[in-house]
Amino acid sequence: MRPADPTLAATLDRAPTAATAPRFIGSEVYRGSSYGGLHPLRIPRVPTVIDLIRAMFWLAPGQYVSSPRAKPAALAAWHTPGYIAALQQAERDGEVSPEVRARHNLGTASNPVYPEVFRRPATAAGGSILAGQLLRDGGVIHSPGGGTHHGMPDRANGFCYLNDPVLAILSLRAAGVHRVAYVDIDAHHPDGVEHAFARDEEVLMISVHEERRWPFTGALEEAGAGSVFNLPVPRAFNDTEMRTVLETLILPRIDAFRPEAIVLQCGSDAVEEDPLSRLSLSNNAHWEVVAALRPLSPRYLVLGGGGYNPWSVGRLWAGNWAVLNGLKIPERLPEAAEAVLRGIAWRGNSRGRNPPDHWFTTLRDVPREGAVREEVRDRLARLAAR
Repeated sequence: MRPADPTLAATLDRAPTAATAPRFIGSEVYRGSSYGGLHPLRIPRVPTVIDLIRAMFWLAPGQYVSSPRAKPAALAAWHTPGYIAALQQAERDGEVSPEVRARHNLGTASNPVYPEVFRRPATAAGGSILAGQLLRDGGVIHSPGGGTHHGMPDRANGFCYLNDPVLAILSLRAAGVHRVAYVDIDAHHPDGVEHAFARDEEVLMISVHEERRWPFTGALEEAGAGSVFNLPVPRAFNDTEMRTVLETLILPRIDAFRPEAIVLQCGSDAVEEDPLSRLSLSNNAHWEVVAALRPLSPRYLVLGGGGYNPWSVGRLWAGNWAVLNGLKIPERLPEAAEAVLRGIAWRGNSRGRNPPDHWFTTLRDVPREGAVREEVRDRLARLAAR
């Protein structure tokens, strides 16, 4: 087991408070911030979620928490000091040298240098570290800016400059929480989180991700110390199949593990409309997972993650917040919420030219049920036999 880092609590800009209701961790650093005009993360995501839930009057007084920016000492709980310094320098200079690019994978097409290249990921990391502290005595937190699960200790990886899920788990450890279940339903395998905890018997890791999809890790056979369960799924993976995975893999493993905390990475790129995957889920499948995991632990952190269609991301993560609060998702959005969605532009992608009307008027997708294919059942049986 990794030792708890006593410096974490002392290296944030604000002190945690006890959680009595679900908390939403957000920041204005995401508003107007973009990885660049051609990058998949040129789209608005967290600001859309914040604006939607405010338009729905879904934030009670005290529920919104402004994310702090993690200080370098807090980030060094997992990231190397040299890499943190290089990331800060990249923001100051607006560029990196060829040596830094080669060493830290910064300034590439996937991981470009942009104006907030340190501030933005450090804020996401600060939110996850703060969440670990706020959950010391229990509670529920949604932090959609988090979920950057590809980041490595000394390099950027897959649009992820820092690894806030790893830092969240370490923060929970620092708060005295040891047995953590990490569930990841992003379309892409969480290679950074597995790198951190594959050999840690007190972290249960379950990932459901598209097969033969970047980063091309997360094979069915990988087991780590025995607590890693990877389920690569085929193209066109549907809601019925996800429900089967939930009932036969995720829930039984969590029940047997008896975690003190659950961290769910709820990337929205597994929905059918996302341009970077070939899965066919509706957002209903994600919300079923969010709801099912909540009663299984006294501490629950729901992060964001991938998602590259601005409408599907905003609608899905806003729905996460409704589910966590037991709020009814209306069939038709009120005018103010519809205006938020109609105000989004998605340039450079054909799906943004003539978006369907329901992307503006509803949060809930039409369910995408289907057959549970034999290859999915076979892989689940192999994992169950371990």
